[in-house]
Amino acid sequence: MIDRRGVLRLSLAALAAPAAARAQGEGGSGGAAGANPAASGSAEAAPTAFPLADPTPFSPDMATNMARALAQAPFKPVAVGLPDPFKSLSYDQYVGIHLQPGAALWTKDNVGFAIEPLHRGFIFSTPMRIDVVEDGVARRLVYDSRLFDFGKPGPTGIGDIGFSGFRVLAPLEDGGFFELATFQGASFFRAVGRGLGPGPMARALAIKTADPAGEEFPFFRQVWIVRPTLADAALTIYAIIDSESVAGAYRFTLRPGETTLIDTEFTLFARAALDHYGVAAMSATHVTGAIDRGRSDDLRPQVAEADGLQMLTGGGEWIWRPVSNPSTLQVSSFVDDNPRGFGLLQRDRDFSHYQDDDQHWENRPSLWIEPIGEWGAGAVQLVEIPSDAEVNDNIISYWRPKQTLPAKGEIAFAYRQFWRRSPPERPPLAAVSTSRSGRGSNGRRRRFVVEFSGGALASIRSKDDIAVKLSAAPGSIASQRTFFSPGQGVFRVLFELDPGGDVYSELRLVLEAQGKPISETWIYRWTA
Repeated sequence: MIDRRGVLRLSLAALAAPAAARAQGEGGSGGAAGANPAASGSAEAAPTAFPLADPTPFSPDMATNMARALAQAPFKPVAVGLPDPFKSLSYDQYVGIHLQPGAALWTKDNVGFAIEPLHRGFIFSTPMRIDVVEDGVARRLVYDSRLFDFGKPGPTGIGDIGFSGFRVLAPLEDGGFFELATFQGASFFRAVGRGLGPGPMARALAIKTADPAGEEFPFFRQVWIVRPTLADAALTIYAIIDSESVAGAYRFTLRPGETTLIDTEFTLFARAALDHYGVAAMSATHVTGAIDRGRSDDLRPQVAEADGLQMLTGGGEWIWRPVSNPSTLQVSSFVDDNPRGFGLLQRDRDFSHYQDDDQHWENRPSLWIEPIGEWGAGAVQLVEIPSDAEVNDNIISYWRPKQTLPAKGEIAFAYRQFWRRSPPERPPLAAVSTSRSGRGSNGRRRRFVVEFSGGALASIRSKDDIAVKLSAAPGSIASQRTFFSPGQGVFRVLFELDPGGDVYSELRLVLEAQGKPISETWIYRWTA
């Protein structure tokens, strides 16, 4: 169906996609109520809006009932056949397809959002049914090739081939629109905060990620987009995902702003027993960073849209885990009970550390997850995949419930996503501002420096009042030195790891004063 590498490659193209120009343009209202020109007897007239199929009743529990019914029957993949013009589109040909100006839904309707249907082709062959809901009635959005600009005379006689997904646009003060979110490819979606570029990718559900037997990719089978009002300041989307093992009913509520919020509520219905599934899954690119610069021969100092995984455990411990581009696949599990938050963050916002005028890695959003309700026992899973190219989405994280889902069973979760520069809640502790590593004094030894700043460090005057709790397993700490700048509230720990004959070591570091933590906990897995 689709892989995460392909999704990342297309997501990079979004940086050059002029959403404001596409949506604003000249032409008709783009409103969902536009009629099919052929049906009104003016087949020769250029259409200004996508036609809508016959109305059917809609209620909020429709997606749940349909997903439950789907799971009772064997999985049936949707037909993915495409007519000849679109069967073998290259990447450049696909990203050259744009919506005609003014053809996005609701651009002239002053409802606070616009919807841009996305064409099928390239790696996006699987169709997604899109319904528009208004006043309790759903109507399917009907494909019309005349509403797309193919960069040259478009194909004729193309029937209703559907869409591969859609973009959610939000208005700008100048009357244009910016790309707020995209739902396209398997169950992938992403959003941005105002002023930020596209960064991490989210997934409705991860199944068997990094499993030796192979990963399973659920896909969005159908979505219902509820027409908003300006007073709502929110967009509601209902969706059904489907795969060999599970069907699921989702409700997404999008709220744009400097921080873009997406509330996600869903129920899964299992066809087969499911013991490895990921809730609130996310992924990001990390080719090289401050802690693993030796992994890549690149003229740019760092190439990454996330430099670490932050967690707030159910017990209230703040953990920072720098991510890296390993030489072999690495899977880490952080066992917890009722987690309070986790996410892939971009902490380093200094352009000089990236020096990339095209990608601006320093301007990518962080993605923070705040569970709603109790999630019970499980683990935050971190998968680090070796990568030599920035189009590879090689860092993956999600919550893996301990509770397995039996065949015919069901389970529900809810959480809130924060797409913003930093998490909404900052720990009242010194935070890790830098993590670096390099070769050690001899043999296989590795040298590390971890810098903490802020929090209680601002009120401490002597480093003798700070206790460094540092451990390595397996392996040992060969040497350790500390440096403290009281006026700046900065504390640095320089140490050397001796792994002995082992090929990995789990490192853990926290600062304490008077027997209590005054910093977040830094953890890292070194691998040979």
